[in-house]
Amino acid sequence: MLDCRSLEHKFVRLPADLQLVICNTMVRHELASGEYNARRAECEEGVRILRIVLPEVRALRDVTLSQLEDHRRNLSPKVFARCHHVISENARVKSVVEAFHRGDNKALGPLLQNSHRSLRDDFEVSCKELDLMVEIATAQPGLIGARMTGGGFGGCTINLVESAAVSDFRRKVAAEYSSTTGLTPEIYVSPASEGVQQIALAENKPAM
Repeated sequence: MLDCRSLEHKFVRLPADLQLVICNTMVRHELASGEYNARRAECEEGVRILRIVLPEVRALRDVTLSQLEDHRRNLSPKVFARCHHVISENARVKSVVEAFHRGDNKALGPLLQNSHRSLRDDFEVSCKELDLMVEIATAQPGLIGARMTGGGFGGCTINLVESAAVSDFRRKVAAEYSSTTGLTPEIYVSPASEGVQQIALAENKPAM
């Protein structure tokens, strides 16, 4: 979990009985780069307007959902929706971390599903293929939760799946997505690991 203001971070343990499964929709719509810049501008516009009444605000992370609602009339519907996604998503991230610490897998599903809905409806960066992939995944046994990931308008979904169900999940999701779209998805299982680290090699000594 990374705080992008302070750069403080902490690791969150993924339970041994759950795995991350990445499903690539195999589509990439051309909207992505331009729409990303538009979303950023809309969020910055929200901050500019909210600072008039909340001068302590530096970024949307400094705004609560209740504050956003209190000043909704000052924002256009589109800017309000963009701000609502960012603020509610920050809250969901914290709730997911708390659920992992409690070992409460049941709490994770609604948080991930609400995250995808917010990306689809408030931030409007999903697409029909991503929505279909999430819909197919949600119907599978062993699925805890699913949502799109990345910049949107194509690309991948990320799925939290019970370890015992991963093999069937991969097979069934691939078959149903392919039969509906004609595309063959790439599906990866991503175990948690230590990640990138520096390795010190011993110096080679000359042979005697």
